[in-house]
Amino acid sequence: ITRGYDRILGFCLQNTFLVFLVFVATAAASVWLIQVSPKGFFPQEDISQISVTTLARQDISFDAMVKLQGKVADVFSHSPYVTHVAWSVGGGQSALNQGRLYVQLKDKSQRPDIEKVQSDLRKQLSNVAGIETYMQPVQNLRLGSRSSASAYQLVVQGLDTGQTDIWAQKLNDAMVADHTMFTDVTSDLQNNALQASLVIDRDKAAQLGIDTDTLRSALYGGFGTDQVSTIFGSADSYEVITELDPKIEWSPERMLAIQMRTASGNLVPLGAFAHVDRTAGALTVNQLGQLPAVTISYNLPQGVSLGDTVTRIDQLKEQIGMPKEISTSFAGTAKTFQDSLANQGLLIGGAILTIYIVLGMLYESFIHPLTILTGLPSAVLGAVVALRFAGMDLSVIAVIGILMLIGIVKKNGIMMVDVALELRRQGMSAKDSIHKACLMRFRPIMMTTLAALMGTFPIALGTGASAELRQPLGVAVVGGLLASQALTLFVTPVIYVYFENFSGWLLSFSSRRSPPALHVVENGEQGSLFDGEAEPKKVAAE
Repeated sequence: ITRGYDRILGFCLQNTFLVFLVFVATAAASVWLIQVSPKGFFPQEDISQISVTTLARQDISFDAMVKLQGKVADVFSHSPYVTHVAWSVGGGQSALNQGRLYVQLKDKSQRPDIEKVQSDLRKQLSNVAGIETYMQPVQNLRLGSRSSASAYQLVVQGLDTGQTDIWAQKLNDAMVADHTMFTDVTSDLQNNALQASLVIDRDKAAQLGIDTDTLRSALYGGFGTDQVSTIFGSADSYEVITELDPKIEWSPERMLAIQMRTASGNLVPLGAFAHVDRTAGALTVNQLGQLPAVTISYNLPQGVSLGDTVTRIDQLKEQIGMPKEISTSFAGTAKTFQDSLANQGLLIGGAILTIYIVLGMLYESFIHPLTILTGLPSAVLGAVVALRFAGMDLSVIAVIGILMLIGIVKKNGIMMVDVALELRRQGMSAKDSIHKACLMRFRPIMMTTLAALMGTFPIALGTGASAELRQPLGVAVVGGLLASQALTLFVTPVIYVYFENFSGWLLSFSSRRSPPALHVVENGEQGSLFDGEAEPKKVAAE
C-alpha cells in the first residue's frame, strides 16, 4: 500500500496544476451541494408513541363528540401494532369539538416503520365519518409553547380579526391543496360554530311577572349542574343535582316549550315571551402578542424537508396575494429551524477561523494553517454526498458532524506539515520534504482515520434507542472521513508546495524592496551598524 501511495503521490507532485484543479472543483462542489441540499432541523425519532388530535364539527355536542372519539379509539385499539390507547375530549385550552389520544406502539422490532404505521392507520380512520384525525410521532425534543395538531406551526396575524381569519383560511386551503409538500394541514380557526341566543321580550315577560333572574335560575337548574341537596348515608354522601330528562333530545326549539310559572301561578311556555336567534360565532378566540392570530399546523410527507416547506409557503403567499397588513411567522420547531439556518454559516465560519488562529499561533505563520485546512472541502463534500445517498436532510445533527470533521480531518495536515517543516530546516526542497513527510506519516494517518471510522460507524448504522436522532452525525462523519482520506493525502502536499513557493517569492520580493544596510567606519575598518555588538557604533562624518 505504501509503495502504491508513493507512486501516486509522485505523479501528483509532478502534475501539481491538475491536482490544484481537482482541489478547486472539490471546494466549489462542496459549496454548491450545501446550497442545494434539503435543510432540516432535528430528525424524527421513533420512540413507539403517537400523539393524536381529533377535530369534529364546531357545533357538535359533548355526548356526540365522546361517541366519535370512542370510534377513533376503537380503530387504534384493533391495530396489530398498538398496545395501549388513552383518550380524552376537551379540557385545558381545547374546545369541546377537539379530542386527544395517546397511542403506545409495539417495539420497533415487532412492527414496520412509524411512518408506515401512521399511513395504515390513516386509511382505516378515513372510514370514521364526522371527525378528522391528525397524528404525529411523539418526540423527546419538542420546541414551541403553542399546542397544535401537527408538528410544525405557522402563525398568521393582523390588526383586524375578520381579515386575519379570511387570509388565514385562504393560506390554509392553499396548503391543503398542495398535498405533495404538506400533510395533516389544519388550523385553530374556529369561527363557524352555530350559536343560539335566547332573546327575551322584556315587556311580555314583565306583564307575566317573570324576571330574568327567575328565568336564568330555572334554565340553569334544568341544563346546568346546580346542586340542590345532599343525601348523607352511613358511609358516604351523595350530591343531588336537578336536570331535565336526558332521554329527550333537547334543541333550541324544544327548549321554547318549557313551562314557566307566572306571578299569578299559571304555567306558560317559554316561547310566549322569548325566541331563539341562530348565528355563526367563534368557538375560540386566539391571540398572540395582543393581536388576533390563527395558527396553521402541518406535517411533512415522507421525503420532504422542512426547508422546502418554508420556501413553498412564501410562494403560496404570493400566489394568493396576501396583503402586507397580514403577517406570517413560524412558531415552535419551524421558528427555531429558521433561526438555526440563519446562523449555520456563521457557526461553521467561526469554527474554521478559531482553528486558523490557533494553528497560526502554533506555527507562527499565516501560510501553514491554510495548508492544513485544505482537507476541509473534501470532508464537507463527502459528508453532504453521504447524507444525500442515505436520504437524510442537512439537519442540525449533521452540521454537528461536519464540525467534528473539521477537528478530525485537520490532524492529517498537521502530521504531514510538521515533518515537512523539520525536513526543510535540514535543507531539503519543498517538494522532496513533503514527499518524504507523507511517506513517513502515511501509516499513522491511516491508523487514526481507521480508529475514527470504527468509532462512528455504529452511529451511522442507526442502532439502539432514538438512533434516528444520532444517525445523521455518524453518516456525515463516515462520509467525510472517507472522502477526505482519499483526497487529502494527495491534495495537501500539492498545496504545501504551492504555498512554499509563494512564501519564497514573497521573501525574495521583500528583500529586493528593502533598503541597503547602513555601514560605518571605525578605526579605518568598515562594518555594519549592528555588527555583533550590543551598542550601536558611531558613524564617521564624511
